[in-house]
Amino acid sequence: MFSFSSEQLALEWQGLLQRFPLDLVERVGGVAARHQTALADHFYACLLADSAASKLISHEQVKTSLHNSLCAWIARVFAARAGDDLKPLVAQQKHVGQVHARIDVPVHLVLRGARHLKERFVQFIHDDHVFGQAERLQAATLVHLVVDLTMEIMGQTYSSSHDRYSRTQEAYRLFAVVQNVASERQRQRAALLDWENKLMFDLAVGQTAVLLPRIGASEFGLWFRHKGAHAFAGMDEVEKILKAMKAVDETLIPGFSRQDDTPMERSTRLRELRSLSQAIGLGLEAMFRQTNELEAGRDALTRLLNRKFLPVVLSKELAYARQHDTNFALLALDVDHFKSINDTHGHEAGDLVLQQLAVLLSNNSRAGDYIFRLGGEEFLMLLVDLDEESALRVAENVREAVANEPFDLPRERKLSLTLSIGVAMYDGHPDYQQIMRRADQALYRAKQEGRNRVAMARD
Repeated sequence: MFSFSSEQLALEWQGLLQRFPLDLVERVGGVAARHQTALADHFYACLLADSAASKLISHEQVKTSLHNSLCAWIARVFAARAGDDLKPLVAQQKHVGQVHARIDVPVHLVLRGARHLKERFVQFIHDDHVFGQAERLQAATLVHLVVDLTMEIMGQTYSSSHDRYSRTQEAYRLFAVVQNVASERQRQRAALLDWENKLMFDLAVGQTAVLLPRIGASEFGLWFRHKGAHAFAGMDEVEKILKAMKAVDETLIPGFSRQDDTPMERSTRLRELRSLSQAIGLGLEAMFRQTNELEAGRDALTRLLNRKFLPVVLSKELAYARQHDTNFALLALDVDHFKSINDTHGHEAGDLVLQQLAVLLSNNSRAGDYIFRLGGEEFLMLLVDLDEESALRVAENVREAVANEPFDLPRERKLSLTLSIGVAMYDGHPDYQQIMRRADQALYRAKQEGRNRVAMARD
């Protein structure tokens, strides 16, 4: 895809400004500085009237930070002069385009906001007595050209970032988030059977309907809702399985609470339950038969996911949380004093420790959770469908498990190590970078407060 360099765009911006008298450019900049708050108010009032935009920017923190950022953006863009170094300003527009792509802001919403912004700006110019009649037309032209150029730069970056994200998303879908198809097929088949056996046992001993195990909350259900459904997206079996799971959890299982059921009605419900369970199993087999393993995106040493699919997974979970009103947590983990392990025992020992740690983290996670190795001794856990109390409990369990584990080194030596963990809960912010920053900040605090501890992200 053809794109202009930052140098070319900066020169074009300078050429645009040179077409207007310096005094006029400065007066337009003064209007921008005086009315930046009113312009930002108008911009977001127009966007919030759009249902698609309101879902993205209704969060109070987002509204506050975006409003402040837009005020600063308006003042800075119109403070530019032809003799300035405009490359930093071009870089800012590219960064904004990347953020828009990351949180998946529709392009038409950005252009809609820009149109309303220009209209209101021109109105302020028309009402300002510092401009003569002819100058008002010139000033309005300047406003339109500058805003259009910024939108062009943002759009160029948005397009390339969005295309790159789409390619990664497709690779992630094909990757299927499994180590290999054969073992994952067996694991999920066993998880489905385990849920069914537990349900049948509980029914046999007379367990109340409200306490019967739901398939959606089972190991299989968590895996399918958060991984399988995305990995096999586009296959007919996905919707069939989701529909069957919903029927089991919302219709069949609650039906066992009825006290006036005849033996025949109860038997019919059990057969329906068995039939849906079999249909889910058959759909699962069909999907796995159509899928081949892809190894790209997995860390070669630990076999955990690497950074490649982190944006896709986080974006997917953000969308899922918004759509289903659920919550998730991000755990940033770092091995304490890992450098001393390599320095004292060698890199072979360090690699062996990381491999054992990866297994331990996997054993302390559920089927729907994700574990990434970010590099070196840094790991990330994404825990789905849980509240803050549960997230902290998982983090403490992981920390204790690591502290109590004797790690094997070459030549039959043993080593003890500890983890520092930062925990951040999803708070409704649409940009996944924000929850990652909060988890990192909490991890930093855990390190600063003495290591071998869990710290919760602060508001």
